[in-house]
Amino acid sequence: MLAPILIYGIPFEFVLFALTLAGIALFHHHTLPIALAGLAAVVAYKLAFTGFKFGPGVGGLAELMRHEWVTLANLFLLLMGFALLSRHFEESRIPDEMPALLPHDWKGGTLLLCIVFVLSGFLDNIAAALIGGTAARHVFRGKVHVGYLAAIVAAANAGGAGSVVGDTTTTMMWIDGVSPLTVLDAYVGAVAALLVFAIPASILQQRFSPIVGKPPSGLKIDRARVVIVAIVLLAAMSANVTANVYFPIVQDHLPVLGLAVWIALLVTAVLRRPDWSVLPESFKGTIFLLALVLAASMMPVDKLPAASASTAFGLGIVSAVFDNIPLTALALKQGGYDWGFLAYAVGFGGSMVWFGSSAGVALSNMYPEAKSVGLWLRGGWPIVIAYVVGFVAMLALVGWHPDAPH
Repeated sequence: MLAPILIYGIPFEFVLFALTLAGIALFHHHTLPIALAGLAAVVAYKLAFTGFKFGPGVGGLAELMRHEWVTLANLFLLLMGFALLSRHFEESRIPDEMPALLPHDWKGGTLLLCIVFVLSGFLDNIAAALIGGTAARHVFRGKVHVGYLAAIVAAANAGGAGSVVGDTTTTMMWIDGVSPLTVLDAYVGAVAALLVFAIPASILQQRFSPIVGKPPSGLKIDRARVVIVAIVLLAAMSANVTANVYFPIVQDHLPVLGLAVWIALLVTAVLRRPDWSVLPESFKGTIFLLALVLAASMMPVDKLPAASASTAFGLGIVSAVFDNIPLTALALKQGGYDWGFLAYAVGFGGSMVWFGSSAGVALSNMYPEAKSVGLWLRGGWPIVIAYVVGFVAMLALVGWHPDAPH
């Protein structure tokens, strides 16, 4: 092995990862090849110079993949499966009926974001974001502003931040022994953040393309597809809770949640055939996210700064460009955090950039225009302010109560 390269004291892996993210931000029409090229560069450098955290050479890479495959498989199965689920939801015609249920001005857009927020509390945030994106396509005549798309992702991430079944990071905390009641504190920040970004985003969307005043006439709800959506979501929730409560060790060896979604989709195919045509586009977005997650897992992050409120705040910002799963794993290993604060920070912080969360990547598969970091930041600027406001609200109303460090 050769000596590792440092640039101004920064490990070269971080430089490669930063260049990959910069390329994604600047050339958003070529995100997949850039992500794959970045991953290849990191792997080649690790093979030649530093080795991997489980050992040098190909053997170290193989051991890393053995540790990461469950996470990668779960993300793959969920993103692909929920793409089929969102099409079932769309073809059920329920989204066409939603104009009859929503107010016919900016308050309709705000209510839709609140629905996404609530759904994400007991569904995976990917499913909540895709359901919200599908509904938005219908109630806004197919013209959805990137700023409102960012708000849908933010609502999904915020809604899952305080629930141990609403986000992968909070589920990790639950498995590690953190009380669901402790994680529940994250909703103080999440609700405050929702109040900050939902109204500006809805007003922006209303000006861009007003909400449909009434549903088309002659609609007929496809009840079979409604049943399919319900079965798949119930299967996901049941598998998540059952595995966490009764068989936590199984989740280290099998992608339980993703498998449950696909089993439900295949079983219910006897009622209605899934629209397989959505999978090729979803596949590209899924591989993009997996490339970033795998590259992030190879970064030499062996420890975090001392646990504090400011560190938790910073981790939320970092999670906008760095996968929050390894960050959460390191924080759990280190201990000393207030887990409600950390759940809010790493759960909601990824909303600030489209590839900062799996929900953002999933929705960008449905709306490719959302893959522009510039458009996301220009349209979704209230989310950045909302993140700060939510964190301050938690400090003021809940206070920092850290766990004992490990």
